[in-house]
Amino acid sequence: MAAPGAAATDLEVVRGKRAALFFAAVAIVLGLPLWWKTTETYRAPLPYSEISGLNALQLRLMVPVTVVFTRESVPSDDQEKLPFTVVHEREIPLKYKMKIKCRFQKAYRRALDHEEEALSLGSMQEAETMLAEPQEQAEGSLTVYVIPEHSSLLPQDMMSYIGPERTAVVRGIMHREAFNIVGRRVIQVAQAMSLTEDVLAAALADHLPEDKWSSDKRRPLKSSLGYEITFSLLNPDPKSHDVHWDIEGAVRRYVQPFLSALSAAGNFSVDSQILYYAVLGVNPRFDPASSSYYLAAHSLPHVINPVESRLGSSAASLYPVLNFLLYVPELAHSPLYIQDKDGAPVATNAFHSPRWGGIMVYNVDPKAYNASKLPVRVEVDMEQVMEVFLAQLRLLFGIAQPQLPVKCLFSGPKSEGLTTWELDRLLWARSVENLATATTTLTSLAQLLGKISNIVIKDDVASEVYRAVAAVQKAAEELASGHLASAFTASQEAVTSSERAFFDPSLLHLLYFPDDQKFAIYIPLFLPMAVPILLSLVKIFLETRKSWKKPEKTTYAPPRRISTRSTSSGSRFETWTQALSSLKSRSPQLQSGCPSTGEIWTPMLDALSATSSHLPSSA
Repeated sequence: MAAPGAAATDLEVVRGKRAALFFAAVAIVLGLPLWWKTTETYRAPLPYSEISGLNALQLRLMVPVTVVFTRESVPSDDQEKLPFTVVHEREIPLKYKMKIKCRFQKAYRRALDHEEEALSLGSMQEAETMLAEPQEQAEGSLTVYVIPEHSSLLPQDMMSYIGPERTAVVRGIMHREAFNIVGRRVIQVAQAMSLTEDVLAAALADHLPEDKWSSDKRRPLKSSLGYEITFSLLNPDPKSHDVHWDIEGAVRRYVQPFLSALSAAGNFSVDSQILYYAVLGVNPRFDPASSSYYLAAHSLPHVINPVESRLGSSAASLYPVLNFLLYVPELAHSPLYIQDKDGAPVATNAFHSPRWGGIMVYNVDPKAYNASKLPVRVEVDMEQVMEVFLAQLRLLFGIAQPQLPVKCLFSGPKSEGLTTWELDRLLWARSVENLATATTTLTSLAQLLGKISNIVIKDDVASEVYRAVAAVQKAAEELASGHLASAFTASQEAVTSSERAFFDPSLLHLLYFPDDQKFAIYIPLFLPMAVPILLSLVKIFLETRKSWKKPEKTTYAPPRRISTRSTSSGSRFETWTQALSSLKSRSPQLQSGCPSTGEIWTPMLDALSATSSHLPSSA
């Protein structure tokens, strides 16, 4: 009857082992991968290696310069060597991780017939008009004409001339080193018309150390796809002044041509408003000597904040807002003047704040108060006002006066208020600024995503990152090729794509559980199920390991006859017989002390006695 019970027990043990192995296999093979896949954070692949390589990017800004030699501008022997190309390259010494090199590629050639005819005219204006008719120069390129040393086209005390277009004129020389001398003059003019260290420093002001450049280099506006310009008329005393300004006509005549010329740098929108009872946040001081009021230079920063709260133009704007305020002081503080740091009145009676806008104080003629009753009708001279605002607008965009070489004549901009090469120089600066901004944004995004592993990276975010990296590389290639227009377009695309990826709402890591919170949620669910399975696996492993151990081999030796001459074997047998008799004699004592023990010992001793009786006496 014991055999079937033992077999049933063994079958249950085998079934338990199989069940434990099955549950463990299901949990490991199906459950764990399914849980891991359903709870993992989706992260699209990003070009981390290419992004890290952007930090070591070297920008080569090539400026194509065509140098045209007229007859008798250099010795005839040198004329015979034309045409040929000379490359002048130098590194811009900026403390920035991105190395920038400026490369002037000078292509020397002889003047054509119409160019000889134009440069033989009596004035530069006529020559420029004739030279500009048959050709259109590409953005970023320059043309420098070399005229004879004693030509009357320029004043005798001037060695070079910079015009409003992409053209310049330098004097030649009859010298054996004519090409070297003329080449240096050409480089000086080309640098003034294209790229200088100050222009690039202003463009990279946000990326350079604080101690490298002064605050004046931080005046230009940051690059953007669009800008909003607001003209505001502030009339704090409408009871005394009835102010009228023709802002629509002024914008059409003065501002719109300037913005049209500047349209390559971004889109512009213009609006205007009139604010009544809007006073300055600073009380003017009275000057008894001139019987007037003034605003000191140290108080000007405190004027903007109170006025800005009344403007309300930048609240819902997606682009930078430029504010230009025309302030007509109240009768109690008239006339009002602005003083500089030295205490002298400012000629324009205006000031501007970097990246914000400008304010102009417009005083009413004192004679107007005697001629009529209050309120006095005030007609604003818009030509005077717009002249100041356009000058401030140039400064806000970083379009400053060029650093002219010695004995260089500068004609100034046309009626638009902007020369063609000034626009090119602005595009150079904005292209470099856009590349620096895009590189910094992509590097920061890569570091952020690498540090926080539970941020979801969607496919559209990854595509924006890839697009930004490709645009940065394309812009760098176009700059090295001298294609300014396409380089600026690619740099704008790089900034737009990088910022769109960086500020994507799906990158908010607070929307997702960190790993420690994830384990804290799932451990109470999985631990009660996993402990029995693990213990069963451990038990099965130990039993299997024990069964794999081979049992010790026992060999059966048949009884052999022992010689009677072995006295030691006989003595050992006698000792064994005596010990057995002694134990048998003590069996009643063990049984009396512990009945259960006696019951065990008595049969055992009888069996041993029976076994020993069958042994030969010689054993």
